[in-house]
Amino acid sequence: MAGPRGVSWDRARLLASPWFASVRHVVERLPAERFPALDELNALARERNARSGDGAAIVFVPAAERGRGLANHYEVRAFRAGEVQTRPDSWHDLFNALAWLAFPRTKAMLNRLHHDELVRRWGEPNRGTARDVLTLFDEGGVIVACADPTLAGLLAAFRWKELFWARRAEAVAAMRFLVFGHAILERALAPYKAVTAKALVIDVAAQAAALPAAALADALDARAAEYFERPGALDSTGALHPLPVLGIPGWTAENEDPSYYDDKKVFRPGRTGAREGS
Repeated sequence: MAGPRGVSWDRARLLASPWFASVRHVVERLPAERFPALDELNALARERNARSGDGAAIVFVPAAERGRGLANHYEVRAFRAGEVQTRPDSWHDLFNALAWLAFPRTKAMLNRLHHDELVRRWGEPNRGTARDVLTLFDEGGVIVACADPTLAGLLAAFRWKELFWARRAEAVAAMRFLVFGHAILERALAPYKAVTAKALVIDVAAQAAALPAAALADALDARAAEYFERPGALDSTGALHPLPVLGIPGWTAENEDPSYYDDKKVFRPGRTGAREGS
């Protein structure tokens, strides 16, 4: 199956890429020779006991023409019936399914919050800040586990070269970057320097930062779900830090040269912000 820009299914490539560390334990269960089918994704959903924000069992179903009315909205249908509309042979929709399988608690929380906002604001011309935050993270989120608060501060302060070059060894030891957003996973099929995610930084102990990716994803799933349930979590998109993902050590050979971080169009100086606390 050919994906965006002619990219064909290659499970080995996904397994070898740091972009897919968060979902590698799921990708390992997918067919090696062809694009996954819905029944295979649904078997994994049952195994993972993936549930919607209302507790309905998640089932990936063929996408249908969207009808009118609140009940036919994608998020509402997922919330109430557990039906996640998934186009066949769609990389974007496959990566959304992988996020449900790797981060079921966070996806359920986002689904519930989307649903509640839709019910509350149905008929209004603008979707509002809360749904903007939810969409930004759902599509473009990266969960950053960080065992050193000073490094988290550098990320929040946009001090990219100091973080990823001057303190590179410390960043490698104390920080883990797990992609959540399915649009960022899709970008990995044809990456470019300016790909920027929205980072939720979660403080962890040093032992947690050293966990295998699957165990870490499970732990961060619970923490991220808790974060979005907190009062104020959806008040501003500024709480999620911009993160140029190809600046992460090991994500491209090009960033082994310190001049890589001198590109101000990508590694921009900017605001400071908060992080999710312990």
